[in-house]
Amino acid sequence: MKFNEIIARAFRAKDGQRAALKVRNAEEDGSVEVLLYDQIGFWGITAEEFKRELNAIDADTIHLRIDSPGGDVFMARAMKTALEQHKAKVIAHVDGLAASAASYIMLGADEIEVAKGAFIMIHNAWMITLGDTRDHAASAQMLDKIDGSIRADYAQKTGKPAEEFRQLMDDETWLDADEALEMGLIDRVYEKDGGAENRFDVSIFENAPDALTKPAEPEPDWAATIAAHQRRLEFFERCAP
Repeated sequence: MKFNEIIARAFRAKDGQRAALKVRNAEEDGSVEVLLYDQIGFWGITAEEFKRELNAIDADTIHLRIDSPGGDVFMARAMKTALEQHKAKVIAHVDGLAASAASYIMLGADEIEVAKGAFIMIHNAWMITLGDTRDHAASAQMLDKIDGSIRADYAQKTGKPAEEFRQLMDDETWLDADEALEMGLIDRVYEKDGGAENRFDVSIFENAPDALTKPAEPEPDWAATIAAHQRRLEFFERCAP
């Protein structure tokens, strides 16, 4: 099995369906909404697809809505660059999850807000290498360079030294909205309607919070409960002397 197939299976939406990239008019003011509600890469939303759709947008404001477990690091870099180079003001909204590569795609926006109950996750880049010691050493050097560039992105946003993010990335750190705000990774927290269940299987990560890994408690079936009580009442009525 190829590496991208492994990741695709790990990050697949729980219902097996892709949300894919969607672009739509958001408001009467002419702003445009872009939904990045999928994995990043050939098994989800590609950088080519993202840039093509983004370049076709002629608006003063773009609302980038994110719910993604991450994916291909280099595609994410290209997508972040496309956001930075677009003429529109970009406002990123993390509606559910901005994990791994998605956590620095959002940094391409001019403003970032995260919903109450949503999460951001930062960690070191991953790679699978086949070969001898020289091949693995070269991969380790490449990973170190990638991690350094990502730390620099987080540092630029927060104003903190890049080294402060080394341990956080080593530890695979999950941040709720308030923690991300306190760290300076985002600009504000917003209340969202509802509170949708996490759509992705994030068990591939080591420290995913229970809120994203444990199945939600099923809603009580009140109609069935009432019907059962009604049947029980009817039974007692028939049996009563």
